[in-house]
Amino acid sequence: MRLFAIDNDNNITAFPAAEQVPEGQLHFATEKELAKLAADWTADRLVLVWNSFAGIPPFSDLKPVKKFTDRKTAVARIWKAVQKLDATPAPQAADVAPKARRSRKAATPQAAAPAAREGSKKAIVLELLRRKDGATLAEIAKATDWQNHSIRGFISGTITKKMGLTVESSKNAAGERCYHLAR
Repeated sequence: MRLFAIDNDNNITAFPAAEQVPEGQLHFATEKELAKLAADWTADRLVLVWNSFAGIPPFSDLKPVKKFTDRKTAVARIWKAVQKLDATPAPQAADVAPKARRSRKAATPQAAAPAAREGSKKAIVLELLRRKDGATLAEIAKATDWQNHSIRGFISGTITKKMGLTVESSKNAAGERCYHLAR
């Protein structure tokens, strides 16, 4: 019976002996041991493990999934797929399930922040944030007619992440939270 190990990248590798399992990797030899390991995993990790097999030889017949009905079903299906690793002859190195292919492209702020269209709410908020003392949520809400949670989301998402600008937060003399663009 082979021993299987799973690393932090969800790659499952088959090993003929326990001594060959790299240190720090979780290992299992039976479906019951896999179930014990998977008890601490998130549902997303189970899906990632399954999808790392799906559609890649010798797992061409397996289809990717978005979620499993329950943990028990996920473990049973993963165990069945892992058995194909055991059945394939190991040439010189141990068999490794291929990595899941997913986009790792993150949003990148552009070199020159795009200018806001004149008169738009984005332009209004940017103008308020450029003031020496910045602007409070109440001032931005009055100028844009937005709710506070929308303003915080706009500052975090659009201004900070999409435009790549740094927004600093501090309290003014009245004890109100003020936001302003870093200089």
